[in-house]
Amino acid sequence: MRNSTEFSSVILTAYFDVGNVKYLYFIILLVLYVCIIVANVLLISIIYMDRTLHEPMYLFVFSLCVNELYGSLGLFPCLLVNMLSDNHELQLTYCYLQVYCLYTYGTVEFCTLALMSYDRYVSICHPLQYNSIMTPTKVTSLIVAPWLFSFVQFAVNMSLSVGLKLCGNIMEKVWCDNYLLIRQACSDTTIVSIYGLLMNIVIIPGPLALILFSYIRIFKVTFSKGPNKKSINTCVPHIVSLLNFSIAVSFEVFQGRVSKINVPPIFRIIISVYFLIITPLLNPIMFGLKLTKIRDARKKIFHHVLVLKCRT
Repeated sequence: MRNSTEFSSVILTAYFDVGNVKYLYFIILLVLYVCIIVANVLLISIIYMDRTLHEPMYLFVFSLCVNELYGSLGLFPCLLVNMLSDNHELQLTYCYLQVYCLYTYGTVEFCTLALMSYDRYVSICHPLQYNSIMTPTKVTSLIVAPWLFSFVQFAVNMSLSVGLKLCGNIMEKVWCDNYLLIRQACSDTTIVSIYGLLMNIVIIPGPLALILFSYIRIFKVTFSKGPNKKSINTCVPHIVSLLNFSIAVSFEVFQGRVSKINVPPIFRIIISVYFLIITPLLNPIMFGLKLTKIRDARKKIFHHVLVLKCRT
């Protein structure tokens, strides 16, 4: 039987006692966090300031960068504090708040990437009808929909999870995981489990089907008359971002659910934070470097700033 004690906090046990080396880890994580903030804020600012980038593809990138900042905020403050602290106990309220933030981040990320694949499909396969299909109203709806759906869906999920009585509070992670919280509940988890299963059926197959449909059509059109380098180049950063996020999340979910696999603890930690650290850093760099219009806009804005500074 489980311990009958009801806990009001969780203990994150994936932090190792590494002595003074923890300060080095803290500095590395802090630098990564600063880089994530700078890279995403810079790309958001460029897209906002340059009207030529107020097109569907770049507006989706804008939304993606906002989500990277949001997801990073859910992870790094807690991670940095725990890195220096000897006490890795989190109040349950903060734990649920972190769960909500990171899970909504992941859902918005995947859904936005799926909608970006649809945008590329329309642009490449139906170029003449692109403006009539991707109208400002429709684009606004497509950008807002993942955020609204994710926030509402996980608000319901959290309302069900918060009512659970926890009879365990040990979590082998560096961040709070809703799956591990539910596993340690000693009250009835039937409703929250069924709801979670239904939401997974909605969240994963729908966007995945849209991605597969879009790229099957894109590759068919692109290679039917010989490779179209321009079309392929516009898809490269999106494909890299999509694969990086999908593979990282798949590994995290798989290793978290299959506890019998003998994986070194440090490797488990790296997998669990990879999609929360590397993805927010990689995306703005990829889109900023690979998309020609963003590169040109960046050069134009920087040149304008330099000219203003020289005049003053």
